Amino acid sequence: MLPSHDRYRYSGIDTRPVYEWPDGKRLAVYIAVNVEHFPFGAGGGIDLDRETKPWSQRSWMWREYGNRVGGWRLAELFDELGINVGVIVNAENYEHSPELVARYRDRGDEMIGHGISNGTERPIDMSPETEGRMTREVTEMMTRVDGVRPEGWLSPYLTPSLQTPDYLVDNGYSYVLDWGTCDEQPFWMKGGSDGRRGRLLSMPYPIELNDQPAIVGRRHTAEQYADMLIDQFDEMKRRSRKAPLVFGMSLHTFIVGQPFRIVHLRRALEHMRANSEGVWWPLPRDIARYYRTLPASAQLSA
Repeated sequence: MLPSHDRYRYSGIDTRPVYEWPDGKRLAVYIAVNVEHFPFGAGGGIDLDRETKPWSQRSWMWREYGNRVGGWRLAELFDELGINVGVIVNAENYEHSPELVARYRDRGDEMIGHGISNGTERPIDMSPETEGRMTREVTEMMTRVDGVRPEGWLSPYLTPSLQTPDYLVDNGYSYVLDWGTCDEQPFWMKGGSDGRRGRLLSMPYPIELNDQPAIVGRRHTAEQYADMLIDQFDEMKRRSRKAPLVFGMSLHTFIVGQPFRIVHLRRALEHMRANSEGVWWPLPRDIARYYRTLPASAQLSA
């Protein structure tokens, strides 16, 4: 037998119980906006048009555009379309760009834990003691400033350690996005210290339709990326007649917040909004909360 994580059991989507989202809807669509900050003078993060180097000011300034301009433009677009979003936010942004964080908080958006920064603070590189302390400090800071405890988490740069689910359960998180790239439905996984006594909901989260690997890594154009979003929406809506699904979009302020890209993002979102019959537009935490209310027989156990 190959080594395994022992966090959850395999399940094929066609073998599962069928349920519905609120009001009989079958496709849940959510948007996650990544608001990030990187330490100046230290390595970390993919570069715009060349191999990532240990440090470059040009790469740091690219992220800074997202905090100074792109994030604001995206918030304006979401205002126009009447969409609330999940904000995957580095804790450093509460200090570095508090006005931007407040812009989304005041919209009623959900703040999702994302570690301290996306530069040198990768859980996979931390000692267990350091990661445990980091998770606790980020959670306490977000709770204090936002006035509500964060329910969801995405590890910085999608680099969880083997112990990350345990620390999340210990700190009261309801769901995690780190493991959700493998499915289009939520599922339960084991978590928590002292024998993993708790449960943590794994929520679908995109890699294929994450704007960073699509646009920066695979070099798709803004127009191609918008077309992929539309195709994904249309096909998942068709398939959701058979089973309830979750379509998540992951956007970065410094990527699709650029003017020549946001125009195509607007086109894709307008298409989705115009074809929303049978579609639920929740925050990620709304999906997690609703899933917990389903009969136990409809939920995927760990």
